[in-house]
Amino acid sequence: MSRVAVSGYYGFGNTGDEAIALAISRELRAQGHTPLLLSNTPAETAALYGCESAARMNPAALLGALLRSGVLLSGGGGLLQDKTSARSMAYYLGVISLARRLGRRVVVFNQSVGPLSEEGGAKVARALRGLRVIVRDRGSLETLERLGIPAELGGDPALLLSPTPGLIRDENTVVVAPRGDVQTALPALGETVAALRAQGRRVVALSFMPAHDDDAARGLGADEVVSTRDPQVALDTIAQGGFVIGVRLHAVILAAAAGVPFAGVAYDPKVEGFCRDAGAPTHSVTPGAPALSAQALARHAPDWNAVGAMKERARRSFVGLGK
Repeated sequence: MSRVAVSGYYGFGNTGDEAIALAISRELRAQGHTPLLLSNTPAETAALYGCESAARMNPAALLGALLRSGVLLSGGGGLLQDKTSARSMAYYLGVISLARRLGRRVVVFNQSVGPLSEEGGAKVARALRGLRVIVRDRGSLETLERLGIPAELGGDPALLLSPTPGLIRDENTVVVAPRGDVQTALPALGETVAALRAQGRRVVALSFMPAHDDDAARGLGADEVVSTRDPQVALDTIAQGGFVIGVRLHAVILAAAAGVPFAGVAYDPKVEGFCRDAGAPTHSVTPGAPALSAQALARHAPDWNAVGAMKERARRSFVGLGK
């Protein structure tokens, strides 16, 4: 089997992206491949996931990683969008272009695509033409269809992660995962936490990216704050709860992985896309606290058959990558 280089937002302390890294490295090894993750902190990434890693922004290290690999996976994550940073998208498209010039097989792997400006859409269409493209939500399929790029529907790799065996679920615990940069959602989240506690629920605020989310998590008035960069800790925290309210995308994805009901606050189309595909409720970035509280109290469930199909698509997406 082959060495597979993986390009994503790894090594930046974002627990959601680290969950993707953990899942991809595990699944590639299970298929008999050698994963090589391009990371901002390659030594830490190699130690965490027991895989090879190279510095993503070091030109010599990046070139060497691609030369040693037979395949490049671009993803997972929401890499191909220029809403927050055209510069970031240019980097990921540049890695794809370099791998193609080196004659490496490239697979755009379980990404969300968009939002894209008109100029960004044209760049993505040029870069992806002729490649195998796997996306993790139907909205991305529609975006690429408009750009004339055929794609397959897969699933977020983090759906394949499992909680630590033996954990006990407390259905009266609600886990709330804010984003520090989505300030408009915080007042309603705080009201929701207060309402849930008044109804006798225990609330855990989960910070997925400590440098960005800790202040928001601490300001919600929860019974406990869990701040972590470890995807297994985040998954286990979620698995011990009865409901999840997630502004962070991977809060709801890990809830789906653990079989815990959830609702999303759609600060970005990728949150809305995942929840829609999973049959779970979504709210705007100024959510109604009464609706959120009611869903949490009722443990409003997604369509578990749809979630199971998403997991199966994620699993199948790893088959045949080295060929």
